[in-house]
Amino acid sequence: MPTLPLPSELELVQPTPPELSAADAERIARDAFGLRATARALGSHQDRNFLLERGDEPPVLLKIANPGTTSAELEAQSAAAARIAERAPGLRTPRSLAPAGAAEAAGAAEPGAATVREIEAGGQRLGARVLEFLDGGTLSGSGHLSPAVVRGIGELAARVDLALADFEAPGVERPHQWDLRRAPAVLDALLPYVGDAALRERISAAAREAWAVVERLAPELPVQAVHGDLTDDNVVWSDPLTRRPDGVIDLGDLNRGWTVGELAITLSSLLHHDGVDRRAALRAATAYHRLRPLSRAEAEALWPLVVLRAAVLVASGHHVVATDPGNAYAAENLGHELAILGAATAVPLAVQTALVLAATGHEPETLALPAHGPLLGGVRPEELAHVELGTTSPALHGGRWLEPDAEAAAARAALAAGAAVAATRFGEARLTRSTPFAQEAPANVALGVELALARPVELLAPWPGIVTAGEDGLELRGDGLVLRLDGAEASAPAGAAEPGAGAHVARGAAIGRAEAQLAVRVHRDGGATPPWFAPVADAAGWLALVADPSPLLVGAEHASTSAGDAALPSGTRAARELIARRDAVFAEVQEYYFEEPPAIVRGWRELLVDADGRVYLDALNNVTSIGHAHPRLVEAVTEQWQLLNTNSRFNYPAVVEYAERLASLVPDPLDTVFLVNSGSEAVDLALRLARAATGRRDILAVREAYHGWTDLSDAVSTSVADNPGALASRPDWVHTVDAPNPFRGRHRGAEASRYAGEAVAEVERLAAAGTPPGAFIAETYYGNAGGIALPDGYLAAVYEAVRRHGGVAVADEVQVGYGRLGEWFWGFEQQGVVPDVVAVAKAIGNGHPLGAVITTKEIAAAYRSQGYFFSSAGGSPVSSVVGSTVLDVIREEGLQQNAREVGGYFRDRLAELGERHPLVGAVHGSGFYLGLEFVRDRDRFEPATEETAAICERLLELGVIVQPTGDHQNVLKIKPPMCLGREGVDAFVAAVDRVLTTGW
Repeated sequence: MPTLPLPSELELVQPTPPELSAADAERIARDAFGLRATARALGSHQDRNFLLERGDEPPVLLKIANPGTTSAELEAQSAAAARIAERAPGLRTPRSLAPAGAAEAAGAAEPGAATVREIEAGGQRLGARVLEFLDGGTLSGSGHLSPAVVRGIGELAARVDLALADFEAPGVERPHQWDLRRAPAVLDALLPYVGDAALRERISAAAREAWAVVERLAPELPVQAVHGDLTDDNVVWSDPLTRRPDGVIDLGDLNRGWTVGELAITLSSLLHHDGVDRRAALRAATAYHRLRPLSRAEAEALWPLVVLRAAVLVASGHHVVATDPGNAYAAENLGHELAILGAATAVPLAVQTALVLAATGHEPETLALPAHGPLLGGVRPEELAHVELGTTSPALHGGRWLEPDAEAAAARAALAAGAAVAATRFGEARLTRSTPFAQEAPANVALGVELALARPVELLAPWPGIVTAGEDGLELRGDGLVLRLDGAEASAPAGAAEPGAGAHVARGAAIGRAEAQLAVRVHRDGGATPPWFAPVADAAGWLALVADPSPLLVGAEHASTSAGDAALPSGTRAARELIARRDAVFAEVQEYYFEEPPAIVRGWRELLVDADGRVYLDALNNVTSIGHAHPRLVEAVTEQWQLLNTNSRFNYPAVVEYAERLASLVPDPLDTVFLVNSGSEAVDLALRLARAATGRRDILAVREAYHGWTDLSDAVSTSVADNPGALASRPDWVHTVDAPNPFRGRHRGAEASRYAGEAVAEVERLAAAGTPPGAFIAETYYGNAGGIALPDGYLAAVYEAVRRHGGVAVADEVQVGYGRLGEWFWGFEQQGVVPDVVAVAKAIGNGHPLGAVITTKEIAAAYRSQGYFFSSAGGSPVSSVVGSTVLDVIREEGLQQNAREVGGYFRDRLAELGERHPLVGAVHGSGFYLGLEFVRDRDRFEPATEETAAICERLLELGVIVQPTGDHQNVLKIKPPMCLGREGVDAFVAAVDRVLTTGW
């Protein structure tokens, strides 16, 4: 299909109206529409727009069209806005107000009523209208758009297209520079204004390739009235927290065009936003497709149209700047438009089209191998071994994946085991190519295979073609494919004039030789040469251009050994399938982190790795105190499990040695240890010991705290974040005092010292009422609120009052103990007190089910009144070895000192964020027990709850795992493994800084 003609360049490139001041706009509003208002200019490429503010009346928009726009076209825009409002309920549109009654009108003009007034300005006759002004904001700028917002704009585009599907009006069909059907003619007219010759040729080449695809598909593309500029600038939201688009403005580009062109325009507008690349933008295409299904032809045309839109945007931007040099709006947009062009053309068109097809439910095209023989002469199938370098490979345990020679070492091991050829796997997401602390996903999916050879191997042509020699190796071209053999040396094929140079060869002919190394890949002949590795999000798209060469190695009969088999990895798909399976069998209350959690398959030190090899900084895992997969712990557990594992009523050394070490860590008179399976059990047992020792049922607890899920530990848990009904559902024997929060509690700053007196008064009141507490339980460092130190002297005063009335003091050290604070091994040391009972877990087992209660012999002996006690796993030989090894590592690797030094650096870096970002209300904590609190207003401390949740989701996209905490869920809970170094701190702060700068 040829491009639609344009009668003249004047109709192609609309002239702009004269410069109009705010005073001019106020006069036009008064004289033409009877409106008395204050005008403020708004930006536009070719029109003049003014916001009219009318005191107590809702503001309206005065829109003065460029001289090339007829009244019929403007009336069509008004009618289209009314149609969208009618057909898409809930979708806001700026309907036109009738000129005669604009000052008094409460609603839009009657259907069919004239909405346009012709005015004269600067010697030009111009059409003017007054439109409803939609409250809220647009998605303009380069800030981040969340997945929900991207899906929302796709849904909105579909609703607009469905509403306008049968819309007809005079003035809808017109020669128009934004009509993608006319893109070649538009570019012919506009490209001369692009002064940079290299850029001009780049735009032209991309447009030619895209138009060739679109022209072939054009007869199958539906045409209808479309908005024509449904972009981030022209959708609006009413909720500033979600920014979910719920309205559409500016129908100035209304025209007939390809329906799928509307979506292409929408997608292109997303590509300059931080973190919204062409893969992320396809969320909008998927959402659009759910409401208005795209045919295969439309899906295949979609990305070529995105490229054409990008080309026209850049060319038009240069034209506007050249012809309207004072247009700051257009000049500023040029940077965005170049970013759109760069993103739209970042990979070959066929690759992105395959991704579009997959995103819209169509089967992408894949490249298949022809009939072929073996590539490796003299190698039997049983002599070929595949080297596993994926995320769960045993060869990469112990952090081996981070070592530069990891791949070569795995290949050497395969050869040492007797293989003649060690081959990597096509399509495998290699962990060895993944990068810690990176904000972007790695290019780690292999698009070829690499071979290590135990002996020199003759290379045979697997199909007939032409073989050529180059600097890196050989290429065999035939059947529309290129077989690339890097590292091969040419030989003289039969009938060749010169060895390896442009020689025609038959299938099975010798074409070269490989000595020790060979890299093999197959791709479509013509176009760009594919990379050796691609990000997972792109990998499936490359199957349109790249084939799995594994079946070539020793012949088709051995193809089943290939890991590729045309199915490239998708951790996202695996994660969703895993969640579905989990939801089917797990109780619903067993929640998981994040809306779309990755499938985590490996950990190492402070890092977590998902099924695709994406590496995340784990800033959350206070359970894993010494780091994930610590080799010392792995070795100790393996050795002990081979010897013995049973329960603690048997007599064996490990449990005694571990209990002795625990007892040595606490001050006198604490000297007796119970071992349990978890923190909840530790708190539960601690409270049962208190009841047994005092004979009292009543317990005093601190509000906003979480202590566990067992009956007793849950009874004293009062965090409404963990249980919204916590305070209302407490048993009558649980009494509470205010959370001693000096940041947002009732007493702040210096006034926080009053919390102790109030808590003591409550102890006295309970004693006077005949219900003195048998125990007072508190976290020794206020953890649930984000790691806040208790006011000085708080525990000393409360402990003394409770003991004076015969009660005991229970310290919940489940989260804070074991050196995490840096300055102190136990939280109670920060307060200068010694509790009667200490409950500890999490860190002591590094993720193994292990907890402990440490108390005095006298209190421990009182438990006899409750019966006997043992824990099957808590004091088992394996658990005891785990506990002792964790202590060894903390001491020998200086992890408490690391928490003090690096944790102090961490806190300082977080404080720097507060100097630049008003959302940061406070930095709490010590060591690796930190909290970053977000507030909407630093004067009123209004918690930024929704923002914090969205920030955590955005940080996940940037490779950082962190979650909210506190009753208001507005504090980032920062409790990483204690091996975290400064590089990890810098990565965390950089990611948070980026999110707070560009949005979430």
